This record gives sequence, C-alpha cells and structure tokens, in this order.
Amino acid sequence: MTVFSPEARSTFAANYPEVPHKIAHALGDHPLLSFAALADLAEALPATSIEYNYADLPIGIDGKPDPSALSIGETIRNIESSGSWAAIKNIEQVPAYADLLNSLLAELRPEIEAKTGRMMKLQGFVFVTSPGGVTPYHFDPEHNILLQIRGSKVMTQFPAGDPRFAPDEVHEGYHTGGARELKWRDELLSGGTEFPLDPGEALFVPVMAPHFVKTGPQSSVSLSITWRSDWSFAEADARAFNSVLRRIGFRPASTGRWPATNKAKALGWRVLRRFRSQPQG
Repeated sequence: MTVFSPEARSTFAANYPEVPHKIAHALGDHPLLSFAALADLAEALPATSIEYNYADLPIGIDGKPDPSALSIGETIRNIESSGSWAAIKNIEQVPAYADLLNSLLAELRPEIEAKTGRMMKLQGFVFVTSPGGVTPYHFDPEHNILLQIRGSKVMTQFPAGDPRFAPDEVHEGYHTGGARELKWRDELLSGGTEFPLDPGEALFVPVMAPHFVKTGPQSSVSLSITWRSDWSFAEADARAFNSVLRRIGFRPASTGRWPATNKAKALGWRVLRRFRSQPQG
C-alpha cells in the first residue's frame, strides 16, 4: 500500500526542508496504531521510552510536569476518560513498528535525500492524547512529519531559527544537555500559524520549529516519523559550540538555517567533544 500519493510527494518536495506544510496520507486505521496495540507497545518498551502526564497542561511549563498516577497501559486503554497525554518514543525498537516507520520514510526518501542528503537516525514516536489535551510549547531536533491517525488536533507552529520564539541560549542549552521546553508569553501567539489536522492529514515540522498542540473533542492518535541529516547534526553541533563561546565571554552569531552548512563551528564542537572524552593523565 502506498501511503503518500504522487501529489503529496510533489508538495513535500516543493517545501522541504524549511517550509511547514500539510499533505494527505493513506495510512488509515492501521492495526498497529489502535489503542489496544499501542498500550501493549508502551508496556513492552523500557521506561525511558515512555513519557506521560496529565493532558490539562498550560501552553508553557517550567520543566517536566508530574506524571499521571495511572500506569502507561491504563492511561492509553482509557485515554477517552483518563485526562492524559502519552508519548511512546522510539517505536522502531519493536520490529513491526520499525518496518512501518521504514516503509513510510522509504516513500519520501528520494525527495528528502535530493535536498538534505542521506537520511540518518530514523525514529518514530506515537502521541496518544485525551480530548482537549495540550502538548506544551517546545521544539524538536529532527526533521518531522506528524501523521494524524485518530481524532483531531491543531498545531500552532512558529518560525524555525527566529530567536524571538526560541532564544539562541535555549537552543545552545538543549544541545549541551538541557531541556527543550520553551518559555511561553502570550504576545508570541500572533507570530504562530495554526495547522488543523484531521485523520488522513499530515504536517511537516522543520527542525527546531517551536510549536504547541491542542487536541480536539475526541481522543487522538498521531504518528511522528522523523529523521536527521548532515545539516541538522551540523546545526546542533554549531549550537553547542556557540554555548562554549558564550561561556567564555563571546557573543557568537546565530547558526545558519539550511542550506548554510555551519561546518566550521560544528567541527570545533566535535574536536572539543573528542578531546573531553579522552582520558586525562
């Protein structure tokens, strides 16, 4: 079965890697993405691959909220009434889900690799959310397509690389071990673009584009298929190197968005990281 039509692939190719946009998908009600299957998956994965908490969260939070009192299996099996938000990370750890992830990205591989080169670190994430749930304001380091499977949601997305929405210092902190949650201010809202998503629709999210998500009146299942590129890794490493420069008193220029390479700063960070990893005697 082909999930992305030629029209969807053409739209994707015209906008990737920097322009957020919607495309259609034909994944439908895949059996691996039913609530029962996802509850089983979550219970089979290590605790580090699961994150879940109450769905009634503000757009902006400081740090991680306290988790729900329910188990992850109970949370998902009763998602309609549990008032929860659950993220199942790195689904590719289970062979059936790895096959699903790889088959979806294989359909878009020619369009992706024509722009940003070899696809690396393919990962999948599933989000299961109770009605009205909120995923707070944050960013992610991957190229990302979010496929809506069940229910509806609205993602409000902000321009990637614009320090008004995600200051350079926050990016730098994230790439040196910090959190990715962002400080929310109501005046930021006018700079966002809303993307409503219904089943059969998918949304491309550029690397590090800040966003928050609100779920509609029914419980929701979304599948996020992600990958990295030489460019995304160079951007991340250049951010980390900027954090070093800032700590010793410099005010480094922001890293460049695609197609800027960021190679010099990325190399600087990689050399420094290698030196730090060497035993000292």
